[in-house]
Amino acid sequence: MTPRVDVSEDDTGITLLADLPGVAREQLELRVEGDTLHIEGAVDAATPGGMEAVYAEVRLPRYRRAFTLSRELDASRIEAQLRDGVLNLRIPKQAHAQPRRIEVSAG
Repeated sequence: MTPRVDVSEDDTGITLLADLPGVAREQLELRVEGDTLHIEGAVDAATPGGMEAVYAEVRLPRYRRAFTLSRELDASRIEAQLRDGVLNLRIPKQAHAQPRRIEVSAG
């Protein structure tokens, strides 16, 4: 399944919010390969202790999504949090890509 994602940008980077309902932190994989960010997560159904599923009609979702990262972003400083089924990624811009104020001297 493709998770729904919201992306917002400010002067210092981007924030990506991905809906991953039912995905535990242990079942979530984030990785960067080259300029691509990969998000993968699986929902794990708990079977009561000592029992084994012999028939199941419910399909448990597996989420997958990939994003191409701009060269302005610093993939080595990505921060991630998973809370209440929402993955929050903060990807800062590299220092050279952030706006800066230039002081003008008199004379």
